[in-house]
Amino acid sequence: MLFVPVFIELSLEDQAQELRGYFKKLGAEISVEKSPKGIEDDLHKIIGVCDACFKEVPEAEIESILNGIVSMLVLIPVERAENLILAFCEKLTKAPGYKLGMVSLRVGWLMFQSLDEHSPMRYHVYYHLVQVAKQVDQVRAVFKDVDHLKQQFAACPPSNEQMQKLLRLLHEVLLGCKQSELASKVMVELLGTYTAENASQAREDAQRCILAALADPNTFLLDPLLALKPVRFLEGELIHDLLSVFVAEKLPSYIHFYQNHKEFVHTLGLNHEQNLKKMRLLTFMQLAEGNSEMTFDTIQQELQLKETEVEAFIIDVLKTKLVRARMDQAARKVYISSTMHRTFGRAQWQQLRDLLHSWKSNLQITQEGMKTVAAAQMDLLAQQ
Repeated sequence: MLFVPVFIELSLEDQAQELRGYFKKLGAEISVEKSPKGIEDDLHKIIGVCDACFKEVPEAEIESILNGIVSMLVLIPVERAENLILAFCEKLTKAPGYKLGMVSLRVGWLMFQSLDEHSPMRYHVYYHLVQVAKQVDQVRAVFKDVDHLKQQFAACPPSNEQMQKLLRLLHEVLLGCKQSELASKVMVELLGTYTAENASQAREDAQRCILAALADPNTFLLDPLLALKPVRFLEGELIHDLLSVFVAEKLPSYIHFYQNHKEFVHTLGLNHEQNLKKMRLLTFMQLAEGNSEMTFDTIQQELQLKETEVEAFIIDVLKTKLVRARMDQAARKVYISSTMHRTFGRAQWQQLRDLLHSWKSNLQITQEGMKTVAAAQMDLLAQQ
């Protein structure tokens, strides 16, 4: 976002009086006289009625007026402006409709960028910005990724509790904007803020994380969740058992779980048919790890599909790019070249290590061979 800074060649007191007069003309309950208590009380009164401009005023004029308030707020010592900034941010979150929401988003971002990077108020402004962004479906305008978020507050990091509150909001907003991949990363970051000592306090966050991952049709690598302390605290509970099924078990295990806990699955808000679809994909990935080819009959049997559903399922798998394979319809087979692992633990690291060592050995052999050929060529040239 790019903004034009607001510069007004008037004293703060004169600016306040002009704003009082402006809002008075709009019908707001405010006097035109300056407050005898000083500029802070003036701003308190002005902010209290500033939403009057949300009615029947051109957008450009609204933005100019609100930016004028920002330019005044940032000139007041931050320790005396805290309540004023919070009150102003609350007003911005109340802007009705998309167009005025976008105005509020731009004004709020100007406020965020205008505050000193060491100011603790930047956190509160940003939190309200995310709320406004949610209303206009523009969360990516203020949030890029977790690393960028941390950079924004590098000079004045929020408290752990504040960061948890912000990450919860971001997770909710990202899910609502169908940014499921980013939402998952935010939730993992949130769970990472808990320690072994307070992991029990993260119960709701851990459950929300598991549910979001299971419900997301594009999330298949679920193994890392099991290592998170708050998730480990749920061991022995049904939701942890369900996660474990999705992490490492095959389709029959999920069906068995569902038959025994139908009401629990539905209470979680999970869709059984979507769960089946995801478990079939995960089961196929697991089968592909140990097989370079599979017959249609094997796929039909293992994934409990109808004969007419096999080809469509294979096409869906290939679209996900989780497995690289070639389908031979005439031979009724699938030839697999590679697959993403469902879990990546010690065994997978060992396999990768062995593969790299094999490549290294082969390269050394090739290099020695090339040296021998080059030496032989040099000998022939010398003899000529």
